[in-house]
Amino acid sequence: MYVHLGETTVVRAENILGIFDLDNTSVSKHTRDFLGRAEKAGQVTNVSYELPRSFIVCVEQGKTRVYISQISTATLKLRAAKALQ
Repeated sequence: MYVHLGETTVVRAENILGIFDLDNTSVSKHTRDFLGRAEKAGQVTNVSYELPRSFIVCVEQGKTRVYISQISTATLKLRAAKALQ
């Protein structure tokens, strides 16, 4: 099944490696470095132009993708859990 990440973006639930709160995790230097490297590699997709609240790390066709979303981690977690049932 698919998980709606915002706007017109959906991903397969089984492709999701993790859903992270942007405010809490971006405090860490490691997370900032990871997001910076992903941005430079062209792996980041901004799902919406609204205030970002979360980022989702996926593997699609063997490649890592990072989606920046305005949807909260709690909502995304519920959507992913329903999709995997």
